[in-house]
Amino acid sequence: MQRLSLLLLLVLGCATTQPSETPSASGARGDAADAGAKATAAGASGPSATASIEPRSDSTLTGTSQWTTVDGGLGAHVEVQGAAPGLHGVHVHEKGDCSDPKALSAGPHYNPNMGAHHGGPATPVRHGGDLGNIQVDSSGKGTLDVVVADVTVDDPANGIVGRAIVVHEKTDDLQTDPAGNSGARIGCGVIQRSTP
Repeated sequence: MQRLSLLLLLVLGCATTQPSETPSASGARGDAADAGAKATAAGASGPSATASIEPRSDSTLTGTSQWTTVDGGLGAHVEVQGAAPGLHGVHVHEKGDCSDPKALSAGPHYNPNMGAHHGGPATPVRHGGDLGNIQVDSSGKGTLDVVVADVTVDDPANGIVGRAIVVHEKTDDLQTDPAGNSGARIGCGVIQRSTP
């Protein structure tokens, strides 16, 4: 039942309209990743995970994330509220530890392809945890739907369970190491396997 609910959330989340942007114009994730998220959400077929995102660095941001195995990779649906309007970088970080007030305990970006440079969800070279940017509207709410390849829910070699999702204060430029110049960590949540 929970898997069906997650699938419904992903499908509904993908139907949410967002301004169309290109990476060169704004640093958003781009049309290719957006189309991939919409096309594959219906293909959800494997294990799933969730995280509750809590404020860090004196922010008021809160949110949730849902993750599921889909055709083509790992589907992520992220919702936030209480954030400043604009684009905010979103990443999976190495450690599932959000205990530090600035989320520094979450460590660096999750990078199972050691040596890879920072990028975006659709760039050929990227960290496994590079999810792009979430667009936050004037009410402080935002939604991100993206599918990323080469990571899974809980495979020991490339899984996200036990790691942290982090929302940053600034736009991710999708290229500069180590974190796309995306600034402070304003939200953090530990990713946990969903129970059936």
